[in-house]
Amino acid sequence: MEKRMKIVVFTGAGVSADSGLATFRDADGLWANYRIEEVCTPEALQYNRAKVIDFYNLRRRELLEKEPNAGHYAIAELEKWFDVEVITQNVDNFHERAGSGRVIHLHGELTKLRSSRNPDLICPIEGWEQPFDARAADGALLRPHIVFFGEAVPEFERAAGIVPGADLMIVVGTSLAVYPAASLVHCLRPNVPIYLVDPGRPDTALIRNPLTHIKARSAEGLPALVERLRGQYAERQDASEGRTTTCG
Repeated sequence: MEKRMKIVVFTGAGVSADSGLATFRDADGLWANYRIEEVCTPEALQYNRAKVIDFYNLRRRELLEKEPNAGHYAIAELEKWFDVEVITQNVDNFHERAGSGRVIHLHGELTKLRSSRNPDLICPIEGWEQPFDARAADGALLRPHIVFFGEAVPEFERAAGIVPGADLMIVVGTSLAVYPAASLVHCLRPNVPIYLVDPGRPDTALIRNPLTHIKARSAEGLPALVERLRGQYAERQDASEGRTTTCG
């Protein structure tokens, strides 16, 4: 059996924005009423726990009201023909809901809580509301399973170990400005192609791999790219099995 081409998909906030989910860079929406340092830092959790819990409850409620978009479903569809790993900076569960089987969340997961004492003690949350005084099995207060600004990114090493095995990388919905996550593109082997799907101008100055920039939103650009890759897969299959295509 022929080994499947390995595709690593690296996604950022732009993918979820197409589902109507507000991002912290938006001028309006949920984040407009909060300062990052008040709701997304270890200090905020320590000194203003109620505000932090309330903020993530609102984000969780917003998530439950939204659905994956065509971009998420296109990424999941890749698994029909390729060996796919998704690495995301997003904390929502749209990739999983769309059907992606292997997803690494660099910055945590909104649908989970964890012990304030033991970061490995993680549990799912039912619904959207975390009670203020909810506690983990070890007796410590629960906190959102989110990597706050200033905290280490525990899944980064795992993600960085996957990228060198890629035969192709798709980067979508990210400005490539948030580190260390953005440095993952530099873990690729030389000459491995990158498809960048983003309507803006992400920072690509340091990228040395072959780069194709598709200037489109993820919900538009990804389905077209997946169809293109599917066609290339079919051509390789025909070639490996000695089939030829004739017209007329």
